[in-house]
Amino acid sequence: MSKITPVLWFPGQLEEAITYYSSIFQSSSTVDLLRDPEGKVSFATFTLQGQQFMGLNGPDMFPFTEAVSFFVNCVDQKEVDYYWDRLVEGGKTQECGWLKDKYGLSWQIIPEVLLKYLKDPDAEKRKRVHEAMMKMVKIDVEGLEVAYKG
Repeated sequence: MSKITPVLWFPGQLEEAITYYSSIFQSSSTVDLLRDPEGKVSFATFTLQGQQFMGLNGPDMFPFTEAVSFFVNCVDQKEVDYYWDRLVEGGKTQECGWLKDKYGLSWQIIPEVLLKYLKDPDAEKRKRVHEAMMKMVKIDVEGLEVAYKG
């Protein structure tokens, strides 16, 4: 087990959520499921893309907020589109590559090139890329490239 593992609270939807996320992230596994006397999963350990998580099935007391989000590092637009389209299904879009999935969990779907451009030593290039990103919902790599080149 990892020294530090995020724990996610799903009100009555833990097993469904694990199945959902495992269908999106190809390198996934369920490590352990603990069931209550009625057979419902009450606690689980699972991995998504090598990141370990624990999940709790609890009452609807603690909703997810944007104060915690998961960053998905994407190599290109195809990967951005893949994760975006699947995770936003039943959820809602937000600005700058953020979305909330159908469980209310926040995700940042970000192409590697965005971080590269935002670290460029040329302040004018960084500014143009930042301004372009601020106008986007789902990140558009081509739009970032246009802004970067000026």
